[in-house]
Parts: sequence; C-alpha cells; structure tokens
Amino acid sequence: MELGNKLPYFELQGCDLQTHSLVDVSDKSCVLVMFICNHCPYVVAYLDRINKLIHRYYEDNLGVLLINSNDPAKYPVDSFEGMQALAKQYGWESLYLHDETQEVARLFGAQRTPEAFLFNSSRELVYHGAIDDSWEQPNLVTRVYLEDAIEYTLDGLEVDVPHVDPVGCTIKWKPA
Repeated sequence: MELGNKLPYFELQGCDLQTHSLVDVSDKSCVLVMFICNHCPYVVAYLDRINKLIHRYYEDNLGVLLINSNDPAKYPVDSFEGMQALAKQYGWESLYLHDETQEVARLFGAQRTPEAFLFNSSRELVYHGAIDDSWEQPNLVTRVYLEDAIEYTLDGLEVDVPHVDPVGCTIKWKPA
C-alpha cells in the first residue's frame, strides 16, 4: 500500500465474536490499522507500548484495529483462542481481529508484525511502518515514529516522517 492510498473496506471477526469493519471507526479522526500476532518477540516487546498508545489517544478520537493474519497451523499460539486470551488480558476484545483467510493482509501489502498503517480523516494512508526506533529496549527509544504520526494527523498536519521500514517477524503465510 502506498502513501495516499485510501483505507480499503474489510470485515473481520473480533475476539468478542462480533464482525467488525470500518463502520466501527467511521466517526474517528484518524484510524490505526496494525498487524500484530501473539508469538512474535517483536510484538510481545511492544504490547505494553501499543496498549499505552491506544489508551492515550482514545480520547483524542483515534480508531484502532489490530489484525492477526498468521497461519495458526505454523504457530498455534496465534490461533483464535490464543488471540482471545491476549485480547482479554489487554481489553482488546473488539479491537483484535482475525484475518483467517489472510486476504486483508494481502490487501494492505502487510509483511511484518508489528506493522502500522495510519490513515487521516479522509482515510488516506499518511504513515506506514515501525512503532519506534528500539523494539527491544523501551528505555532507549529516541524516535516515536508512530506516536508522532498520530499527533500530526490528529492536529491535521502532514506527517514529517511518513514511512519507516517496519521491524518484526514476517507474517506466517498459509501454503498456496
């Protein structure tokens, strides 16, 4: 997905057993779609930071959809049941969505976990990539790419760093 592309429509089942779509975030000022999973050490290292971002910007009208597209046959911890356990731990039952067919990951061109896609109020992609510059050691973070992009977007400004290559595990694709 290229910067400026429109947020594509999709529907996925959430950990709350409900179907979720862009309708859920239609009233939000900007929308963060992030591909995550349960097993990846990069995602595990970021879980608390992701949770803080969600809570920090919820009141500022940030919509969030977290998507797991991994093949659970390769990583059973990424099964829907595993997702539900993680969602319950963080209170993400309606945010953590299961891309069982992997069609949504392909639609976005997602390759890694975690991988962030931020869309402005016109639902155009304004930021794609990494969360920050130190996945392994939160105390050594010097650049908060995603947080800065959210701030700029909520303020109606152009994101100063619109792309930073995501760092993480590859999405575990199902056999063709």
